[in-house]
Amino acid sequence: MRIGIIGAGAMAEGLGGQWGRVGHDVLVGGRDEGRATALAARIGARAGSPTEAARHGTDAVLLAVPYAAAVEVVSALDLGGRALVDCTNPVGPGFRLETAGGPSAAERIAAAAPGAYVVKAFNLCHESVWRLTPPVFDGRPLAVPLCGDEATALESVRRLVRDLGCEPVNGGGLDRAALLEATAAFLIGLWVGEGADAQAIAPPLRYAGL
Repeated sequence: MRIGIIGAGAMAEGLGGQWGRVGHDVLVGGRDEGRATALAARIGARAGSPTEAARHGTDAVLLAVPYAAAVEVVSALDLGGRALVDCTNPVGPGFRLETAGGPSAAERIAAAAPGAYVVKAFNLCHESVWRLTPPVFDGRPLAVPLCGDEATALESVRRLVRDLGCEPVNGGGLDRAALLEATAAFLIGLWVGEGADAQAIAPPLRYAGL
């Protein structure tokens, strides 16, 4: 697969490194040319600008920039027809959603990138989790929820999830991305604010009362 990555930070390295490891053609595009070049060298990818990453990512483009910069970044790019993977988290001080009361981050990104097929994914875990090969805990592969509307884009992201050794989970349409982002804010608050094992808050499926 041809994957473009917009951003040159920790999420770009964690996910991009794994996708490159399994043979995907990855191009890292950063506004800081030096950082993009250094990251590409570490993960065996190519480097370029955000524009080149958008052009390269015919199968998927990962948006791996801080949420505060996301709308500005995508609004300057032509992402029409691309599966645009949004892993941002609009979480501010006090583990509160910066988008509370309005559209989700994913929906705002979609509005700023007309013609792109936005899929919300990979936002529930710290970048260190994506460096694990594979992310399997007590024999159970990590599940990755996806929210999106376009079938082909969702299938591309499912493949990328499986290539990490994880299992994709259907989270519904992009209108449900706000729930996924709120889940991230809540879990981060438990992990960081309380030192709690957030995985312990939900019972196994067979005990869920279904």
